[in-house]
Amino acid sequence: MTDGHDARDGQDRLDEVEHGAADARGERYGRDDEREGPPAGAADVTGQGRDARDAVIAAAWEELVTTARRTVTDGLVVGTSGNVSVRVGDTVLVTPTGVPYDRLKPSDAVGVDLDGRQVLGSLRPTSELPMHLLVYRETDARAVVHTHAAHATAVSTLVPELPLIHYMAGAVGGPVRVAPYATYGTPELAANVLRALEGRAACLLQNHGTLAHGASLDQAYDRTAQLEWMCRVWLLASSVPGLAPNLLSPAQLDEAGERLRGYGQRD
Repeated sequence: MTDGHDARDGQDRLDEVEHGAADARGERYGRDDEREGPPAGAADVTGQGRDARDAVIAAAWEELVTTARRTVTDGLVVGTSGNVSVRVGDTVLVTPTGVPYDRLKPSDAVGVDLDGRQVLGSLRPTSELPMHLLVYRETDARAVVHTHAAHATAVSTLVPELPLIHYMAGAVGGPVRVAPYATYGTPELAANVLRALEGRAACLLQNHGTLAHGASLDQAYDRTAQLEWMCRVWLLASSVPGLAPNLLSPAQLDEAGERLRGYGQRD
């Protein structure tokens, strides 16, 4: 069981990335097809070297690819479904559309600005880019994980909100809502997701999957995995003939949520 405290290592890495990116915000990046290894970064306009900027982007991209591959290994997506992103300054690194994660290389890094203009790489960004960008523009998210996890998707077809089957709902801010269905990749779906996320760090997408965000890729992924597990528990408990699962009260969830905020190691 983990929360924001257990994601501290991931946050420290992203804090380092954010610091390295700060002086170059607003710059556009181009892909350097002549060089091997990390993608090219912005021109040095504040004294920070190009190599340092490249290293910042490369580290964030490596962590993003590792997270995307975890979604496949852990059975949260099939094939090229789902997508992952991380914010570095005013640049959002995203998985490309239609490319298996095990084929992604350092030179395949894809980045856009907060308005969706591509500023890094030549591969096309994920088709769910509008959803990712709206979350970044309207919340404090630093990383987003979207999956087609089987149990969560099943639950999204049955209820408007995941019943309070477990106190880990407190780790994402409360009862997990279901965003109404809309065609994937559309502004309508993005808007539905944002409404479902109000006061929450995760939601279900009706007949579609999940979305979770966090202060780091580790935290966003952990919330995704916890949400899938809660959905599986509810489906299992609900499948017993003649019995209905006991659910937590809002007061019990609030109490657990308070304790979760203090969970884990201290500095």
